[in-house]
Amino acid sequence: MYNRRKFIKSSALGASLAAISTQSFAKVLTGADVERSALPVVISTWPFGVAANEEAWKTLVKGGRALDAVEAGVKIPEADLKNHSVGKAGYPDRDGHVTLDACIMDEQGNCGAVAGMEYIAHPISVARLVMEKTPHVLLVGDGATQFAVEQGFKKEKLLTPESEKAWHEWLKTARYKPEINSETKTYDPNTAPGSKGNHDTIGMLAIDTKGNISGACTTSGMAWKIHGRVGDSPIIGAGLYVDNEVGGATSTGVGEEVIRNVGSFLVVELMRQGYSPEDACKEAVKRIIRKKPQTAKEIQVGFLAINKKGEYGAYAIQKGFSFAVCNAQKQDLIIDGKSFY
Repeated sequence: MYNRRKFIKSSALGASLAAISTQSFAKVLTGADVERSALPVVISTWPFGVAANEEAWKTLVKGGRALDAVEAGVKIPEADLKNHSVGKAGYPDRDGHVTLDACIMDEQGNCGAVAGMEYIAHPISVARLVMEKTPHVLLVGDGATQFAVEQGFKKEKLLTPESEKAWHEWLKTARYKPEINSETKTYDPNTAPGSKGNHDTIGMLAIDTKGNISGACTTSGMAWKIHGRVGDSPIIGAGLYVDNEVGGATSTGVGEEVIRNVGSFLVVELMRQGYSPEDACKEAVKRIIRKKPQTAKEIQVGFLAINKKGEYGAYAIQKGFSFAVCNAQKQDLIIDGKSFY
């Protein structure tokens, strides 16, 4: 099913990404390289997107709905205890609370989200129920947890021993500064993605065999954040946006800057105007830089997009942003896409 000349091996649980050499299987995405992918196709952010894509593909290859695929896909990193930037094992805020954010959006423009939710391991599934069973888009904090429990989710402790140890170590200095590309720098099959950094997110976009697009985004947010802080990931139009006539976009990095520019909505609207996915992501990045050039030099923000044709692209402020692609021809980790700096 997959072209494995570049990608060595992956499993649905992301347990095997052995002996990674970015030079051996990386594909640098340029304007000339962007190809029309045979449908279905699924793309997602960061190295842990490979295992997530593989799980999503199980739904897509059977002719399933893109919405079901993205939910199933991002649940893989949500459940991965080695992943400290998404889901159950996420790093806590500065008070020791693990709070989770997620949103989901389907081909009809329906959407749901949760933010600052504690004690529930799969926020993406709660977000979907917000979309399907309430008149609302976003539930937060204790209200989100209450809703999840009412829907049959079990409360559990999310602060794992490893994350708690890291939090106590952080408390010695209490220094808060996001590390650029922490996911790519530290990703190893035997260690935690992002274990030395303090963010990030998985954003996923899929097109099914009917040509319908859905997306999902989930995160534990910035480690050591102020209790109550919410970034872009659960905000429709910022961390994720889908328009089935045009395409979809998602973001990663420092969410405050994405929110200020309504980044994913901007990318989709640029594609509506005729921009390629890569060029639309590039323009969104440039807008962030133009508004705050000094801030932009010290942070990472990346956008990932796909259009109705199945063409995909990405652009980031800093080098090192990576994303995973899966279709009938390949399961590749694409690394070092274009960046401003």
